[in-house]
Order: sequence, then structure tokens, then C-alpha cells
Amino acid sequence: MNLADMLTYADIGQLSRIADHYHCECNGNSKHELIQSILQTIGRKEFIESHVEGMSLEDLRFLNGLIFEGRRQFSLEELIACAQQSRYTEDARERETPRDVIARFRQRGWLFPGMTHNTKYLFEVPEDLKRRFREALERRFKSGVVTRSEDPAMYREEPDLLSEDLILFLRYVEKQEIPLNSEGVMYRRNQQQILESFHISEPLVGKGWRFGYGRRFKDYPSRFALLYDYACHAKWIREDGDRLRLTPAGEAFLAEETREPMIQFVTFWLRLYKGPIPNLLSLVYWIERCSREWVTASSLYDRMSSLIKPFYYDSPESIFEERILRMMLHLGMVRIGDDGRGERYVQTTPFGKSAVHRLHKG
Repeated sequence: MNLADMLTYADIGQLSRIADHYHCECNGNSKHELIQSILQTIGRKEFIESHVEGMSLEDLRFLNGLIFEGRRQFSLEELIACAQQSRYTEDARERETPRDVIARFRQRGWLFPGMTHNTKYLFEVPEDLKRRFREALERRFKSGVVTRSEDPAMYREEPDLLSEDLILFLRYVEKQEIPLNSEGVMYRRNQQQILESFHISEPLVGKGWRFGYGRRFKDYPSRFALLYDYACHAKWIREDGDRLRLTPAGEAFLAEETREPMIQFVTFWLRLYKGPIPNLLSLVYWIERCSREWVTASSLYDRMSSLIKPFYYDSPESIFEERILRMMLHLGMVRIGDDGRGERYVQTTPFGKSAVHRLHKG
């Protein structure tokens, strides 16, 4: 529903609160006049732009969550969780409660309760406002990125290589006896052999903090951990006591001699990483929108950093660089370049554009 429809269903008390917030001059006893006055105020071209520019970081994150959550309606508990996630610092949490944030968005006419018996305890952002907010946010994020017109001296991209390396991994499991230690992890010798066979190599995991980004992320390098977890999820491999084995389903997949579509890895990655990075889908969207040309990685991070919440020892910068940008490179969604003078650049690939379009259309 659009804003005009939601205002029509709203009671006069809610309309009066919205009109008072915007200092609308109209007959407060006339529902028709209240609706027309609110629509004229919110419908002004500069309205959304000015509110987005003046918005606190906490409200911006909350709004971003509502726009990209992938659902039209939210329960009160879901709204509270979204508001809590938008407050990264102790100071922000002390200033106001999540219910205060929700009440403010309702007072502004940006959030409405459901109109039917089945949806009266759910809340919704008007579709036309959602579209206008997204457009304003895009202009805000794009305004600060530094672009480059020509290709950098060197750049790297990895189209379809995850699919190719998945086959290499499954072939290795099919042909080798792979022992597992007491924690169900392959020994380093086997890991090294697998990684050396891949198109993209990675160093083995050393000592240190690693958890949160998948079942075997703590044991294997990031890209290989994604492949391994994907193969487990598809039931193509099985940790069978002290051995890693190919399953009958894995044998059938190899016999088909097909390649897994890259979009399957993208959706799996989003599911796997959304725990530590709750707004990952929106970050991927904004990166795609801001890097259709070559842009400096540093300026892109400057625009995205306000949306990235630290995760234990992972800083916003390391999350951006290692968990998002590098994984988008492995997934074939971006290419990363270097101008030879230490400046790094990012550009979305055609596959990255189509993948983001499919994700947000869905």
C-alpha cells in the first residue's frame, strides 16, 4: 500500500499526531483535510532529501533495515530487534529505547499498523515512501565515492571459479581417503593439497579468533570454508566418523558433469553471513549501486562504514574488506583493481548487477 491508502485507513487520532508533527495548517476535525495536508507536506520533492540528510546514524540504520529486510510487514518484536541492531554504541542505547524509535517513525507517518483483522498487530512502511527513501539514500551514498574513468593498471576478477573449484574439491574427496581429527577437521596436509589444486589459493588457517561465518569457518580459510559448508549443506559430502566421504548425492552430482550456478553460492553466502552482519543484503545492494564505475575502495568504505556493526574482534573495516568485499570478489560479483601506486579500486561485474537485481526483485 502507498501512503495515501494508509492515511485513508488511519484513524483521526493518528492523522492528527502526524499533522501536528509537521505543523500542518488545516481543520483538525476533518479527516479529508488532514490527509490532504499530510500528503502535500510529505509529497514535496525536497521532503525526503532533507529528512535523510538530517537523520541520526541510528535512525538511518533503522530505516535501512526496514527497507531491505525483505518483508512488507513487521511484528512489534521484529521492529524492536531491528531498532536494537541499529544502536551500535552504549551511548545510543542510553538515549532512547527501541519503542521510542518506533513511536517516532509512526509519528512521522513512515510506519503504519495493518488495516485488516489479520494484520492489525503488524506494521508496514508505505511502498511509495520506501521507494523515495531508497532513491534518497542512493544519492547520499553515491555523493562521496571517488570514481575513475579508465581501467586501473591491474585488476582481478573470479568469474565462475567457485563452481570450478567445487568440482575439484568433490573429485578429491571421491578419489582420496581423507582422515579427520577428533574435531572432524581435515589434517593440514590434505587441506594443502586441496588448496593447491584450486584456481584461487589461500593460506591455511593459523592460530587466532575465527567464528561466526559458517560451520567450518574456524577451521578452514574463508573461501574454502564457504565451499566446504556449501557441499555439506547440499549433502554431497559427509563427515563419517574419522573420514570425510562423498555421498551418493555427491556422486550423482559429479556424474551429471554440470556446474553449480554462481547465484546459488551468493544466496548461500548471504544466509551464512547474515548472523554476524545482519544488514548484509543492504550492504551488497549499496556496494553494487555505488560501484557501477570503478571507485576507490577507501571512498566506498567511507560511505558504507556507518552501516557496518562491529562483530566481536572484527572491526567495521575488516568486515568490509575481508567478509564482504573479498567474498564478493570470490563470488564473481566485483572486480578489484590496483593503480600501481597503492590505490585500490572496486567495480561491480555484470554478474554482480544481475545477482543484486534478482535478490532484490525476489
